[in-house]
Amino acid sequence: MGKINVLSFAVANLIAAGEVVDRPASVIKELLENAIDSGADRITVEIQNGGVTYMRVADNGCGMSAEDLPVAIRRHATSKIKEASDLDGILTLGFRGEALAAIASVSDLRIISKTADAPVGAMLEAHSGEIAGVFERASTEGTTVIVENLFANVPARRKFLKKDVTETMAVSAVVEKIALSHPEISFRLITDGTIRMETAGDGDLKSTIWSVFGKEFASKLIPTELTLDGIEVKGFVGRPDNVRANRNYQNFFINGRYIKSKTAGAALEQAYTSYIPTEKFPACILFLTINPAAVDVNVHPAKLEVKFSNEKLIFEAIYYAVRNAIEANTARPDVTLMPISAPKGRIEQRLSDSQTPIRDGREESLKARQMAATLTVAEPEKKVAEPPQKTNGAFATMTAEDYLKAFVKDPPKEKPKTESPKIQIPQAETKIKEPIKQEEPKQEELKREEIKQVPPAVPQSLEYRILGEAFHSYVLVELSDRMLVVDKHAAHERVLFEQLRAGMNCTDKASQLLMFPIEVMLTSEEIATLETYRSEIEAVGFEFTLGKYTANVSAIPEGIATDAVSDMLAVMAERIKSNTGSAKLTRDIIFEKALYQASCKAAIKAGREYSEEHIRWLIAELMRLPDITVCPHGRPVAMTISKKNLDHQFERT
Repeated sequence: MGKINVLSFAVANLIAAGEVVDRPASVIKELLENAIDSGADRITVEIQNGGVTYMRVADNGCGMSAEDLPVAIRRHATSKIKEASDLDGILTLGFRGEALAAIASVSDLRIISKTADAPVGAMLEAHSGEIAGVFERASTEGTTVIVENLFANVPARRKFLKKDVTETMAVSAVVEKIALSHPEISFRLITDGTIRMETAGDGDLKSTIWSVFGKEFASKLIPTELTLDGIEVKGFVGRPDNVRANRNYQNFFINGRYIKSKTAGAALEQAYTSYIPTEKFPACILFLTINPAAVDVNVHPAKLEVKFSNEKLIFEAIYYAVRNAIEANTARPDVTLMPISAPKGRIEQRLSDSQTPIRDGREESLKARQMAATLTVAEPEKKVAEPPQKTNGAFATMTAEDYLKAFVKDPPKEKPKTESPKIQIPQAETKIKEPIKQEEPKQEELKREEIKQVPPAVPQSLEYRILGEAFHSYVLVELSDRMLVVDKHAAHERVLFEQLRAGMNCTDKASQLLMFPIEVMLTSEEIATLETYRSEIEAVGFEFTLGKYTANVSAIPEGIATDAVSDMLAVMAERIKSNTGSAKLTRDIIFEKALYQASCKAAIKAGREYSEEHIRWLIAELMRLPDITVCPHGRPVAMTISKKNLDHQFERT
């Protein structure tokens, strides 16, 4: 007798269900995708006990007829596709026809639905995949799916579910992602009888972000939009002061579908190089719109991962869109003014004198004093990022003094009051007049070679007054309606870094020949990558010949130390192979990192006293470059205190 068994339909259904449904959150995800595909603009999700005992998803979509209900819970039954060719251009969220069948096989299921032209609705009831019947039922237009007793017939799987609160958090995360992906749909999430989340469904992405993540997170976002090589990137990225300890706040959507992508994540994080600390991760809500034929969504059971036909194009589109937004950002963090508590005796005396609580203007004044300081910053004009031009790596090995000699003008005649680094600083007037800002180019579809660098938006005439310096570390600068508290070391460090990077990008020198070739040990995969992308790597300044397991390098980008060649080639090969960066971008990022330490060492130091000319020049540079908001290590350069909030603090309003 043979040993190979043909599994029954029921057992095969249970196995297939395990690939699609592993917890309540996956059930909610599949039902929400069906609701969105039905054309609904209002969707309600309700769960009890983490979704283990009860889940309900109701929508006002197109609905299903009584004849379609029994067919809907059969495996591979779907209205989304008909032929194999339809898989080449999938625009719907669901298409496999497995979700309802999988859910029905491991739960007690009820589907109540009504189409627009039906006089009455219909209800299907099923238990563990077996249909109990289809009945007429009064119903509004749309579909309601109720799932109860999940995994009641599969106890081995049910015992692996987490605590109710953990499963509730997982369901909430799924609803939040899907709500972000469709701001035009109103979502409501009810957990154990309490409304946990509700979105307006007005099509405003910022409003949806506010509902999902809250006011503070939404207020620290920068809009971005760019079309490159037919790929549109649009959405919001976090300001440098809106970073997290993990990647949970990175949200990518491809054609309206939430996905997880290493390529997209790498592009986002590399765009933040020199803007946030290395141990922190940026946040984003980014939508990518591409040709459906260029992406395969049928590579993961939960459809969370996709495969791109050209991941390099995806990487570059996201990188330049994000970098463009960061470099155009001029927002500075606020100094939070804490409420001032009046002496207890004085308040008691006031109450004893009047025998009434504080009211009217005084009560409003106390409330005003408790408000946190906020600043409304005008949205900066967009500037289009430019793929870096040829660079001069010589800056990476120059000393701090050489940097300053190359970029800073003659020093002032007056000597500093105390000993300080050899910094050469030009005179600066207190009142700075800036040239008229350039007009913003039209945001049409741009080719990489057409992307131009646009100077940041600067007021035509900006008046400020240096009030003084506190603790030999912070410079106080008065503007018309606010005051800046400037960290002089962080500000000078960023100014120097920008000067060095600009000089690096303007040079025409690319490579230097080596007297003795450098032999670099590489893996067979790295060797194959270097051979495949030889022209791209040689374009940034390398020349090499390849052996079986080695690369003999005869020329390197100018300024690269010879002991860094091995690591640099390995990094380039890995990033190119994994589609997380080109040789040009990798080279430029490595060069930027090489400038960090030099800029830090050359900058004036906090806690030391410097001449007035040093401070005047530094503030003049800061006013000239309003997009300098953080140092290369991610620390804020300046913080803002508005006059309005100071008035509140001193009860002047």
